[in-house]
Amino acid sequence: MSVKDPFVKYIHGLQDTICAGLEGVDGKAKFKEEIWERPEGGGGKTRVIANGNVFEKGGVNTSVVYGPLPSAMQVAFNVPESDFFAAGLSLVIHPLNPYVPTVHANWRYFELYDKEGKKLDNWFGGGSDLTPYYVFEEDARHFHSTLKSAMTTFGEHIYDECKKHCDEYFVNKHRDNEMRGIGGVFYDYLRPVDDTDELRHLEFQRSNGDAFLDAYLPIAERRKDTPYGEREIEWQEIRRGRYVEFNLIHDRGTLFGLKTNGRTESILMSLPPRARWGYSYQPKEGSVEAEMQQYYRPKQWA
Repeated sequence: MSVKDPFVKYIHGLQDTICAGLEGVDGKAKFKEEIWERPEGGGGKTRVIANGNVFEKGGVNTSVVYGPLPSAMQVAFNVPESDFFAAGLSLVIHPLNPYVPTVHANWRYFELYDKEGKKLDNWFGGGSDLTPYYVFEEDARHFHSTLKSAMTTFGEHIYDECKKHCDEYFVNKHRDNEMRGIGGVFYDYLRPVDDTDELRHLEFQRSNGDAFLDAYLPIAERRKDTPYGEREIEWQEIRRGRYVEFNLIHDRGTLFGLKTNGRTESILMSLPPRARWGYSYQPKEGSVEAEMQQYYRPKQWA
């Protein structure tokens, strides 16, 4: 059996649900959809929101791609000539107000076949993480607690393991192992052992995807009308620069998309519309911005 079809159906429905939820909070901007095709097989639906009351730029994208595994990925996976199937939903939302955090999430499924069509391997991956510019501890606790609740029915220690993985993955190693935000959950290469386990993993994906709006929207609602000025914008742009660095230097999803001839515009949708880099930049000693530095290290929130 395969969970390909139910997973694809799920992510398309989730895309609709998340877009509607974000539009409801924004109150002005609407998602615009572009359907694209991949010459080697498959395609996707890119949905982008921009210049809203709350969300400056963002995307909620689905893709379902398949065909021969590119040689670069054969080397990365250490496999011979193979075929693959990959489906997923990926989103990044960059709000206008610096007091509203950027958020990222994705949920994906992968199958690998030999040239005769026999399935050799399959796995699930995904997660959600929060990148606030100004950290409110009640927001951090809410985000992490909501994600933890979605996972707990599948095992008492799953959240702790996925949080640790997230803390270790979304890190700018070239910046003294500084996290790009306050983390969340991240998991990859979750391999089912049999058909029953495959269905359980599918339910795990659904539970995590369904928790996203509950985790993020209350925070956006709470902070979207907070007054801000040039100081906050400068700090937001500095931290967005760190976000860009991670996505272009370290992120495996970006690499996979580009090396499998994914749609470049959809892949780089994750980048913010504005960012800045100051040479040897350091926030002013004693400032709120300097205080924020302490949060870009692993902390227990839930």
